[in-house]
Amino acid sequence: MIRTIRLFLAAALVFAAFGVPVTQARAAGDTIVFGSAVSLTGSLTKEGHLTQEGYDFWKDYTNAHGGLKVGAKTYKVDIKYYDDESKPNTAQTLAERLIDQDKVDFLLGPYGSGTAFTVAGVAERKKIPMVEGNGAAEKIFNQGYKYTFGVLSPAKKYLQRVLEMAVNQKPRPQTLAISASSDAFSLEVQDGAVTWAQQHGLKVVYANKYPDGATDVSSVISAIKAANPDIILNAGHLQDAILVNKGLKEQNVQAKIIGYSVGPDTPDFVGTLGKDSEDIVGGAQWSEAVGYRGIPGFYRTAKEYADAFDKQFHHRPDYHDAESTAACLAFQYAIQKAGSLDREKVRDALASLSITTFFGLIKFDNRGLNVYKPMVVNQIQNGKLVTVFPAEIANAKLRYPIPVWGKR
Repeated sequence: MIRTIRLFLAAALVFAAFGVPVTQARAAGDTIVFGSAVSLTGSLTKEGHLTQEGYDFWKDYTNAHGGLKVGAKTYKVDIKYYDDESKPNTAQTLAERLIDQDKVDFLLGPYGSGTAFTVAGVAERKKIPMVEGNGAAEKIFNQGYKYTFGVLSPAKKYLQRVLEMAVNQKPRPQTLAISASSDAFSLEVQDGAVTWAQQHGLKVVYANKYPDGATDVSSVISAIKAANPDIILNAGHLQDAILVNKGLKEQNVQAKIIGYSVGPDTPDFVGTLGKDSEDIVGGAQWSEAVGYRGIPGFYRTAKEYADAFDKQFHHRPDYHDAESTAACLAFQYAIQKAGSLDREKVRDALASLSITTFFGLIKFDNRGLNVYKPMVVNQIQNGKLVTVFPAEIANAKLRYPIPVWGKR
């Protein structure tokens, strides 16, 4: 017995010397600990707090229902957070700390494609599975990584559904202007929209970018006004959407459709803009109107999820909340499928996962990206978010064309 223990320790030292981690189950006692660096301050703080809400909702549900069963044993779950201040380099450092010092078992992703990209590199080096629901840039998944999985639709699809909806309206819009922040996610969103538009007979009269974190986009708004488009879209994040929307009103820029990749679904959009948010549309990963019915083990429908979430957090969930919870569910079902906390076994279970949840189908291609779940389009009507496309799940009719500024 002593000789066996010595051999095991010697092997562990050899693995460590060559930077290869030993992947036995490492849950401390009766608790599985997940780690996440999240934007709790900085430019992405609003979205970061929604991400944390989605994670915590799953954690609280799981613990209240007896924990997570792994093989013959049941564990409580916990999540260790650090604030990455909306900075990719900080997220990278904190992810390393979570793994090396805090000894977390698995990683949950940060908010944003830039931070998810840097943390994915850490997950790959450390050979620790990470599931994320808030980094949609395909750049993350085109590196050949094997330990990062994303439950959300890719960035290029964010505004394609808005355009698909638009070309089916009467009178049919003919022209498109689309601005974008310079981060990887936003540029992929813009590129996807431009490509789709050109393939479906829409003339792109403006497509340009502005610096990531810009606080003045007046020149962009002026250029869009000069182009006089039927459709105005922006690829960016919440603060970009608010900034652009204010600029469009200030310069009295009119269009038949105005939409954003991120913003309308986030409570702060309506809270900040008030009536100026009326009739604005946005591409969304999820809405309360979707009709998926998930497998047992969690809330099975969007309405069940939304009602329970509202009771806990006192606001309706947006898609950031939902996709964050879905990332946790991917881990839950993969761990149960593996019947183990061994990181390699969990990674393999994630790679072969194919389940339907309240959020939709969770299934990954060979890059770790969920290309199987469609987007929806939401619109703000009377201060509330409703789903207007696709028609088979819509709970409201699209208001089109939108009224001019001051008459909403």
